[in-house]
Amino acid sequence: MILRHIKYFLAVAKHRSFTQAAASLYVSQPALSQQIKQLEETLGTTLFDRSGRSVKLTDAGEVYARYARKALQDLEEGRRALHDVKDLSRGALRIAMTPTFTTYLIGPLIKAFHTRYPNVTLSVQEMSQEQMEKQLLDDDFDVGIAFAEVQSAEIETQTLLIETLALVVNNNHPLAQQQAIDLQTLNAQSLVLLSHEFVTREQIGHYCRKYDIQPKVLMEANSLSAVIEIVRHTQLSTLLPSDIVNNSNELVAIALAPTLLKRTAVLLQRKGAYQSAATEAFIELAHQVCAKN
Repeated sequence: MILRHIKYFLAVAKHRSFTQAAASLYVSQPALSQQIKQLEETLGTTLFDRSGRSVKLTDAGEVYARYARKALQDLEEGRRALHDVKDLSRGALRIAMTPTFTTYLIGPLIKAFHTRYPNVTLSVQEMSQEQMEKQLLDDDFDVGIAFAEVQSAEIETQTLLIETLALVVNNNHPLAQQQAIDLQTLNAQSLVLLSHEFVTREQIGHYCRKYDIQPKVLMEANSLSAVIEIVRHTQLSTLLPSDIVNNSNELVAIALAPTLLKRTAVLLQRKGAYQSAATEAFIELAHQVCAKN
């Protein structure tokens, strides 16, 4: 058995199709099928049920897949460890963030990191927290920035900052001169909000239910930039982190009183994941940058 057999096996398990798996691996389907047959013969068991329209893992295949994925993760971490440079004269870092953080945190954080470690390459991707946790467990990222409501027991967190959400309006809005509003005033607002796949929307919904308020949601969008543009050009308001308006001359953040809408931002990592020098440096710097804010 060689590493290629395991990679081919996991590709078929992922795509549930020999044809699609072969295409993703840039090999012919007969060659792929032959490799899987050799693996099954070596293990002395059938790994795939080929009787239906799609290929399914057998019970034995499900068990083997768990160990195969872990083995590939360990091998990849070993490869990164060999190439890890402790002085950070080179290196790589893979970061995931939920959307609201890309509007105000990513700039100062990446600026500080790149200034200090200019030869470390960075990959930054924006995604939902659910997808982030899945991909952290698959070793697709080194670290993520999201919220404290973590679903997987295999993800560990470090608190970064306490984020306060506010009513965000444009500077021509009737409430733009207000420092704070009460819940009765919030209840009377017409809002544009992020759609329900965002954790932010879930948190807003929980807040509204807790305090028995029902503001009118006239629009929703699955893009943070779209929500901000709608607020800039209409009399609709939204609920977003107050820090989002820091670099805008057109938006105003109005505090919610007397009860603030707060949430905890955290760093996420897979438990037991290899800590490269770049990852350790980024985590330390993230705490420093967030402490200043």
